[in-house]
Amino acid sequence: MSINKIARFRSLALFIIFISIVIMYLALFFKSSYLIMAIIMTIGFILLIGSTIGFFWVGMVSTTKTVQVTCPKCGKVTKMLKKVDQCMFCNQTLSLDPIHAKNNEDHQ
Repeated sequence: MSINKIARFRSLALFIIFISIVIMYLALFFKSSYLIMAIIMTIGFILLIGSTIGFFWVGMVSTTKTVQVTCPKCGKVTKMLKKVDQCMFCNQTLSLDPIHAKNNEDHQ
């Protein structure tokens, strides 16, 4: 089962945050060489800043560029990024294009 695009981007950014923290923690094992430790810490910090920017970008996209629709299956309001997306609650395929909507109804 796949989840909608916004949740995928958020999950990826959260995963990168955890990876960057682990990388910075692993840098502590190189205390004997301060240069290597500093390089690894810098890589972890850059990943952390990048994922923070990713979270900011996803937040801006989810509030400014999405269309809110009501899911016909669960009745909850969900957000769509493009013409075809999935409900973030029940994974129902949703479409703003009538051509795709008819095709989706045939498959379910």
